[in-house]
Amino acid sequence: MSSSTLKVVLSLIISTFTLVTITRAGDPDILTDFISPITGPVDANYFTFSGFRVLVQPPSPNPPPFKAIKASMAEFPSLNGQSVSYAALQFQPNSINPPHTHPRSAELLFVVQGSLQVGFVDTASKLFTQNLSVGDMFIFPKGLVHFQHNADQKVPALAISAFGSANAGTISLPGTLFNTSIDDTVLALAFKTDVTTIQNLKKGFTS
Repeated sequence: MSSSTLKVVLSLIISTFTLVTITRAGDPDILTDFISPITGPVDANYFTFSGFRVLVQPPSPNPPPFKAIKASMAEFPSLNGQSVSYAALQFQPNSINPPHTHPRSAELLFVVQGSLQVGFVDTASKLFTQNLSVGDMFIFPKGLVHFQHNADQKVPALAISAFGSANAGTISLPGTLFNTSIDDTVLALAFKTDVTTIQNLKKGFTS
């Protein structure tokens, strides 16, 4: 086999491997039934999560505008290796889950109470938005910027989100941009505004 032919064959093999790897991207498969904790015995308690009990208890007298209760690998260690997690999203009237992304999973949202305006932006900058009622579901594709908004002025909303990863990750755009140490001049140039405006925006995240 000539050197040029060998290079072509190797290139094809590498390209094929890369495509297969990309299409199968996600949580790695495990070779056991489950991943045991480092210490302590494994019983049914290890596979039980009680963090959502607050959803059926009397509401807090002073709830935050928006609250996410997560059941991911961090809160529920037995999810490690299982490629699944949940989040309960609680919205007070006229509140928002700001634009954000999940780098490791799509999100399937199910409205349990109230109503939500939701939307995501694709890589061509096209906005897909919908008004959801109780019983409706909406999918946010993996890695795309999306939001949820309870526009009702009186009625709270509750939604349950499912993820195809034990650790989907959340990157909040406002927090990432204005509550980190990114240089004010860089942000001013990026948003086509002035440094004073950027500094005023940052104050909203530090107060």
